[in-house]
Amino acid sequence: QVQLVESGGGLVQAGGSLRLSCTASGSIFRIDAMGWYRQAPGKQRDMVAAITSGVDINYADSVKGRFTISRDNAKNTVYLQMNSLKPEDTAVYYCNADVVLRRYWGQGTQVTVSS
Repeated sequence: QVQLVESGGGLVQAGGSLRLSCTASGSIFRIDAMGWYRQAPGKQRDMVAAITSGVDINYADSVKGRFTISRDNAKNTVYLQMNSLKPEDTAVYYCNADVVLRRYWGQGTQVTVSS
C-alpha cells in the first residue's frame, strides 16, 4: 500500500502563485512516475503535468510556460510550482504516483483563483 499526501493549496488572486507538494510513503520499491491532475466541478480529471523516473516531463497545453513540475527522488516527493494563476485554474488538484504498474492517488488539495 502506498499513501500520497498533498499540501500547498489555497486561495489566491489572479496572477498569483502557489507551490503544491506531494510526498509518497508506504510500500514503495520504485516510483515509475509522479504527476498532477486536476478536476473542476462538472468536468473530468485531466492531467496537468507528469514526470517520469527518467525526468521526462509532459505538460497540458493550458499550463505550459506557467507551471513547473519537479521531483525529489530521495524524498519521494513531487512539486508543482504554479505561476500566473488564472481563474480557470480553479480545481481540486490530485497527486498521483505509478508504482510497479499500479496507480495511486492522493486525497486532493483545493486551489481557488479569484478574479
